[in-house]
Amino acid sequence: MDTMETSAVIDTGGIGYEVFLPSGSLLFLKAAGDEVSVHTVQIVKEDDISLYGFDDRTQVALFKLLITVSGVGAKAAMAILSALPAGEVVRAIMFEEATLLTRANGIGKKSAERIVLELKDKVGELDAEAGSVRPRSPGEGGDAAEAGVEKEILALLMTLGYSRSEASQAISQIDEKYDTVEEGVKLALRDIRA
Repeated sequence: MDTMETSAVIDTGGIGYEVFLPSGSLLFLKAAGDEVSVHTVQIVKEDDISLYGFDDRTQVALFKLLITVSGVGAKAAMAILSALPAGEVVRAIMFEEATLLTRANGIGKKSAERIVLELKDKVGELDAEAGSVRPRSPGEGGDAAEAGVEKEILALLMTLGYSRSEASQAISQIDEKYDTVEEGVKLALRDIRA
């Protein structure tokens, strides 16, 4: 693997592929010739075919979600993932903290607000293992969906960097009623930080 400023050339069977990476990628810590594993997304345009690489499936899922926003292309999505860890991006969208997203090069206030507006209802579960983003169903919550909501809260807390045991303990300590994933995450975070 040979590294450049924002990309690496990965040799697979004698053929080198340039893969664009977030600036904090663990792949930049590898030396030339080291064996690496990278999750990629291929973007095909009329005049270009590019590969974007990620350390894990969570980043892949978030990248794919970000590029669905009007006006946000692959380069802008990579800038966001370079400026913030995936968990912080999810948190910024869930809690409508658009100013956090403006830390990324090329992402202004209006773009950040558009990302939050278009994705806040879609970031229901970012499953680190499956690498998928599942939109929440309208009205999800209440007694019938309690187990599903708790599962989503657990997944999001783990995405934010908490261990499964820390997240589970925080969820079990919530003593207030909540109807949405966002409310549950806020209550759990309050208990973790207390």
